[in-house]
Amino acid sequence: MASRGTGSLGRAVSRFVGLLNSRSAACQPNPAIQALATKEARAEGESTASKVGRGAALFGAGVTGLLGLAGIAYADEAEHGLHSPDYPWPHNGILSSYDHASIRRGHQVYQQVCAACHSMSLVAYRDLIGVAYTEDEVKCLAAEIEVEDGPNDEGEMYQRPGKPSDHFQNPYPNENAARFANGGAYPPDLSLITKARHNGQNYVFSLLTGYREPPAGVSVREGLHYNPYFPGGAIAMPKMLMDGGVEYEDGTPATESQMAKDVVTFLSWAAEPEMDERKLMGFKWIFVLSLAFLQAAYYKRWKWAPIKSRRIVADIVN
Repeated sequence: MASRGTGSLGRAVSRFVGLLNSRSAACQPNPAIQALATKEARAEGESTASKVGRGAALFGAGVTGLLGLAGIAYADEAEHGLHSPDYPWPHNGILSSYDHASIRRGHQVYQQVCAACHSMSLVAYRDLIGVAYTEDEVKCLAAEIEVEDGPNDEGEMYQRPGKPSDHFQNPYPNENAARFANGGAYPPDLSLITKARHNGQNYVFSLLTGYREPPAGVSVREGLHYNPYFPGGAIAMPKMLMDGGVEYEDGTPATESQMAKDVVTFLSWAAEPEMDERKLMGFKWIFVLSLAFLQAAYYKRWKWAPIKSRRIVADIVN
């Protein structure tokens, strides 16, 4: 009995020890699983590093692009001038017309300030009749100038007083004389200047009021003047508009901005004198076409109403 009990006890102990060994073996990591985990950890680390590197590359590319755009904008500003602000011109509305009092004041500014250097060869004195002056006033304005005409019966040219049909006189006989008098710069004709320049009205206004001292690091050679709105920043024309430089006939204070606004309005009218008539004609046509559309819509409903509302019955019995 003692030997049988001892044998059974030994077998139980050996089973218990075997069970412990199997559990300890199960707790030890599998080499294949450990290798796979190590590989995944390395891949995750490499992916994290690649993401960081990619983010840094994208950030650097963005910074480089912004610097490049800033350089392009600076170069464009230096080449084409500073972009002009958008001003609320009263005649830009769909049904808005020119301020004719401003056109008259603008002609006065042109006559007393701008006409010394700039021509307006496409504008005649008679164009001002009914716009800024009466017919008698235009005749008086035209008579103030002397116009070369001819030839006469003897084949010679002569001077005569101006007529309303005459165009504004050129301040210089030819381009060479104009360049010689202005240090090599040729003053452009102002007849279509607000159409010939990008953002015309705003550009001319900004140019007239944009004179200032050059900033630090910018040098302007002798004979030129700094204006950031002019392409290149250096313009041969000096600042011409000063407060009180013109005495308006209607008593309007002649500030720099007021004179610039008036002369730009005058130049806008000179470039597009038919604008008021075109807007009025367009409004008339839109009104007439609207009536025609309403009549056509009513006729369509009247013509098609019986057809669309009729009842069709199929007699399948007979």
